[in-house]
Amino acid sequence: MSEIEKLRDLLPEAAKDIRLNLQTVFQSTSLTPVQVWGAALASAITSRNQMLVRAVLHDAEGKVDVSVIEDAKAAAALMAMNNVYYRFRHLIGKESYSSKPARLRMNWIAKPQGSKTDFELFCLAVSAINGCEMCIGSHEQVVVDSGITEDQVHDVIRIAATINAAAVSVEMSSFGERMLEVTA
Repeated sequence: MSEIEKLRDLLPEAAKDIRLNLQTVFQSTSLTPVQVWGAALASAITSRNQMLVRAVLHDAEGKVDVSVIEDAKAAAALMAMNNVYYRFRHLIGKESYSSKPARLRMNWIAKPQGSKTDFELFCLAVSAINGCEMCIGSHEQVVVDSGITEDQVHDVIRIAATINAAAVSVEMSSFGERMLEVTA
C-alpha cells in the first residue's frame, strides 16, 4: 500500500470526495509520470502539510529521479516568492510598480535540473494554488507554447486542486483528533 493510500484512509467522512479524487487523479492518461509526480510534490510542499509532503515524496521517489524532486522543491520555493510579488503588482494595478525591476533571483527557472517544460508545469500547479493570476497566465502560456496540450494543463491543475484539498482534509482530520483528546 502506498503512503498516499494510507493517508487517504485517514481522511474523515466529510472528505470522502477528496479520498476518491486522490485515488483517481494520479491515473492521468495525458501526463507523464514526471509531470504527475512533480506537480503533486510541488503542490504538496505548497500546501505546507508535512504528512502529505512525506506521503507524496515517498511515493514519488520510486517513480521519478532526484532531478524531478529537486525541480518540484524549487518550483514550490520560487513560486512562494514570485506569486506574492507578482500578485501584489497585479492587484495594486499601478504602472509605477509594474515598471520597477523585480530584482529577485530566479535562476532555477532558466535552468531546471530536468525538463524546462515540466518545471513550468510544476510552477503552474503552485501558482494555481497560490492564486496568482499573472503567474498562472505566464506559466500556462509557456507550457502551451512548448507543446503541452490544454488537457495536460487541465490534469496538472486537477492534481494541484486535489493535493490542496487533501492538505485541508488532513488538517481537518488532525484537528478532530486533537479536539477529542482535549475533551477526553
